[in-house]
Amino acid sequence: MRVAIVGVSGAVGQEFLRVLDERNFPMDELVLFGSSRSAGKTYTFKGKTLTVKELKHNDDFKDIDIALTSAGASTSKEFADTITKHGAVMIDNSSAFRMDPSVPLIVPEVNAKACSDTPRNIIANPNCTTIQMVVALKAIEKLSHITKVHVSTYQAASGAGASGMDELATQVKQVANNETTTANKFQYQLAMNLIPQVDVFTDNGYTKEEMKMYNETRKIMGSDIQVSATCVRVPIMRAHSEATWVETERPVSVAAAKEAFRNAEGIVLMDNPAEKEYPMPLFLAGRDEVFVGRVRGDLSNPNGLSFWTVSDQIKKGAALNAVQIAEYMIKAGLVK
Repeated sequence: MRVAIVGVSGAVGQEFLRVLDERNFPMDELVLFGSSRSAGKTYTFKGKTLTVKELKHNDDFKDIDIALTSAGASTSKEFADTITKHGAVMIDNSSAFRMDPSVPLIVPEVNAKACSDTPRNIIANPNCTTIQMVVALKAIEKLSHITKVHVSTYQAASGAGASGMDELATQVKQVANNETTTANKFQYQLAMNLIPQVDVFTDNGYTKEEMKMYNETRKIMGSDIQVSATCVRVPIMRAHSEATWVETERPVSVAAAKEAFRNAEGIVLMDNPAEKEYPMPLFLAGRDEVFVGRVRGDLSNPNGLSFWTVSDQIKKGAALNAVQIAEYMIKAGLVK
């Protein structure tokens, strides 16, 4: 088993290294790829020093079985054929192929079996906010079909990569020192602020991030579910939070919902208001699971439920989800 990481120098690429190590991923060789700027850099993995190779249109992927890619949509589109032409399975973390009907969009806890149909040898990793939400929705969907979702996201700087986290850290220091803040990665100063815009606006008034949640959720869950999202960037370094309201075809009690969350794959129920126990990004960055709390009935709708989730955007929202896809494919015999 030979595995490649494409875009290893980025935040998600670095997380790939950590997740593969943590999970003792079954492979014989790991090969690292990056841009011309990253080529020649070295990283240590399981005691071995690995040198980054420049991503080129050649036969470097001839003996690669799985390629974990996180180098941006334009790079993924340009190099997809080069990566997959000899049979490698490309698990792509960009938006390049998510809505391609010939490419499955996978969250293993929700629709892992769709991995069996990969005509292009490409599997898409969903958007981080979508991953977190559908893991929670799956637990409720088992009790009653979900017809509508309203969600507000509270997205950490990590969603904009290492440069986003660096900018927030710099701004915090600037604010503390009463200096003028510099904003390049985000539309405005993020420190001490909230920005109700993640990605660019579309013609309908929603941002691309918000439309991703609408379209990707329907594809992953294979249903007519309606999703309306408001995505907000918040001055948190790492781990996204979401306030979610769902409407189901039949009433679902709070007790039944909590039991479903408690027993669901990939979820930790953290819901004890009397003891002020609920998920918070401060304490959950770096964790694998989606944490659910504040589960309650909707006062305006007998078929409504509200809940709060927190999950690490770089981990479950990106690198871990991709590695879990690879693990499933190996276990299912889809990759030899």
